[in-house]
Amino acid sequence: MIVGIGVDVVDVPRFAATLARTPRLLPRLFAPAERVLKPRSLAARYAAKEALIKALGGSDGVHWTDIEVASEPSGRPIFALTGETAATVAGRGITALHLSMSHDAGLATAYVIAEAASGVPAPMRENAASAVPDTAAEPSASAPDTAREDTA
Repeated sequence: MIVGIGVDVVDVPRFAATLARTPRLLPRLFAPAERVLKPRSLAARYAAKEALIKALGGSDGVHWTDIEVASEPSGRPIFALTGETAATVAGRGITALHLSMSHDAGLATAYVIAEAASGVPAPMRENAASAVPDTAAEPSASAPDTAREDTA
């Protein structure tokens, strides 16, 4: 069951300029294996980490260098989580993370879907009104099928 979705977009030239201007960001944001990559790949990985934080519902218990974006032999990107971040994800009942990344035309983007076993409560969402479990994914029986379509 999907319990979180996150997406992020990064302006690659702006990100590269920020890294050049502030070199100490590299070891604060990226695992050692990531630090040797080109700026466009770093921007995509930064977007992936931001999207993961969004899919988790916030950054509590999440540390940048505990999140490494690695690749399967096929080239498919995956998260290699360690430390407190791995414990936080497991503690929230998340059993799978799906990641898609791309970079083109000066932009890098990433999309993350977090899944948990059926019956595991969704992460709590905080908003100005209250903190309640996310139940919007299940439309009521009286809602027409078109209510599920995204028209944005």
